[in-house]
Amino acid sequence: MPEHLKSVATDKDPEFSAMVLYYYHKSAQVMEKELLKEMDLHTHFKPEEKQSRVSAILNLIGSTCTSLEVSFPVIKSNGSYEIITGYRAHHVRNRLPLKGGIRFAMDVDQSEVKALASIMTFKCACVNLPYGGSKGGIRIDPSKYTAKELQTITRRYTMELLKRNMIGPAIDVPAPDVNTGPREMSWIVDQYTKTFGHKDINAAAIVTGKPVHVGGINGRNSATGRGVWKSGDLFLQDKEWMKLINWETGWKDKKVIVQGFGNVGSFAAKFVHEAGAKVIGVQEMDVSLTNKDGIDINDLIKFKEEKLTIKGYSKAKESKENLLTAECDILMPCATQKVITSENAKDIKAKLILEGANGPTTPAGEKILLDKGVLIVPDLYCNAGGVTVSYFEYLKNINHVPYGKMTAKTTSQLVFEVINSINESLKNAEGCKIPEIVPNVGLRRIRDCTTEAEIVDSALQTVMEASVIGIKAIAHKFELCNDLRTAAYIFSIFKIFRALESSGISQQ
Repeated sequence: MPEHLKSVATDKDPEFSAMVLYYYHKSAQVMEKELLKEMDLHTHFKPEEKQSRVSAILNLIGSTCTSLEVSFPVIKSNGSYEIITGYRAHHVRNRLPLKGGIRFAMDVDQSEVKALASIMTFKCACVNLPYGGSKGGIRIDPSKYTAKELQTITRRYTMELLKRNMIGPAIDVPAPDVNTGPREMSWIVDQYTKTFGHKDINAAAIVTGKPVHVGGINGRNSATGRGVWKSGDLFLQDKEWMKLINWETGWKDKKVIVQGFGNVGSFAAKFVHEAGAKVIGVQEMDVSLTNKDGIDINDLIKFKEEKLTIKGYSKAKESKENLLTAECDILMPCATQKVITSENAKDIKAKLILEGANGPTTPAGEKILLDKGVLIVPDLYCNAGGVTVSYFEYLKNINHVPYGKMTAKTTSQLVFEVINSINESLKNAEGCKIPEIVPNVGLRRIRDCTTEAEIVDSALQTVMEASVIGIKAIAHKFELCNDLRTAAYIFSIFKIFRALESSGISQQ
């Protein structure tokens, strides 16, 4: 563990970038002996050469290979001039293209962007996506700019990155993040298509998170929230892991509190509500809602769409209470970083925490929770639904075929015809009367999975299911008990390490 990171384990408010590096080095320490064993394939290496190679690769993974800061002037609508600062970081190019969002916020800086880029590397490796990690942002408060000014800023930032070969369908593929969305992604695609990408048949693949009508994908909007629900579901349905926290399997009657009711929190709450859980609390910056009998999440989502706030919702009690420490079974922090710290972790009642936000738990807070026996499903796995469906969108763009267009009807018709064929054969059987065979719920789900959104949802669940097998296996192998974050990091680092080691560490 580097000297400057040792205090992170006990700091009340560590830098987010320091947290990421701390978690990485903590995991690397646990797995280093296993990595040394992998060096045995180099039979001509001396022991010190094996150690040197492992250390070099781990140091490479712990660093950021490229970090760019750009500044450019814009003329505002009132005629004034302003210098805008933007950033883009590439973590480790173990896989290309890289993947990471673009955010517009006043707290964007080089340190944060580099930390978020590294998380993207680990997140993509965790869910087996063929991407490296990146991140970008512009230091502005978007509420203080007109739509025309934001478009100018976005297009100019895009050009600054393109001129330096920092983004492109085969280089680095941005996506929406804080205060950005499909609109900004459309502007980036348009700018690229009109300039550097005017001859690129895969121009639409320069970003993901686009509107569907310009190459986006159905199901992207709910993907991160669905991933949060699915990651929790894969532990809640596992008897062995539920035994660890003395629970029965399943969502039924589990009391849930959601912190943050934006895109991620609202969809995560919707899916856990539909799975049978009871959402008894929702917390936003300006208000908290509670209802011991459960909040109808679909009704609350409709209310927020109309009023643009959850304030004033009549079917739950309003308060200013911090619900993080309220009585509940499952806590889903889906808002921002460092909300669970050493100061409040001891008062948290939840036994299962699903990290919908990036970095909601500090290392000091996590240690208290782990010692209490709390199961934390970490951010780099729990909220990977968004980047997973972004990958599906990227594939759709480079393949130039929407999901289901070629095969959905054939698959659906196959199920119909198999059932019909069996029923016809049984009807013709002599001497016995057999009731008509009807497809069960699972078979009907396969038969009716014909739209792009349904296909994407099914594929997302497949990805989450495959990844959790590896995380659970690592937790058992290294005897990590309930420390799933370390397990997820180790699972990711193994894959990144092998990619760099097999291709030569000087390939950067």
